[in-house]
Amino acid sequence: MGKEADVRKGYHCAWHIHYHIVFPVKYRKALLDKEVVQIIKETALGIQERYAIEIEAMGMDKGNIHILCGAHPKVSAGQIVQTFKSITGQEIFKRKPGR
Repeated sequence: MGKEADVRKGYHCAWHIHYHIVFPVKYRKALLDKEVVQIIKETALGIQERYAIEIEAMGMDKGNIHILCGAHPKVSAGQIVQTFKSITGQEIFKRKPGR
């Protein structure tokens, strides 16, 4: 694949944007067990379908969540962070109220 294959095109613009976003777990607690990781992955797929965000890769360890994603230039990195944090937080507290 050449560089042109990675360029996304809209009606009035073309872009090649990748964000590497890292979410540290609050107070660095080891809260990302297998069940929470599965909830986050399922929720991320839903976010990708509903919003104009393409999640290219996602990785998690005990203290951080790493996301490599891209979006249309009208969607800022701050909007991606806000959307991801609010929706995944709600879903985790809904499915595992003790967290």
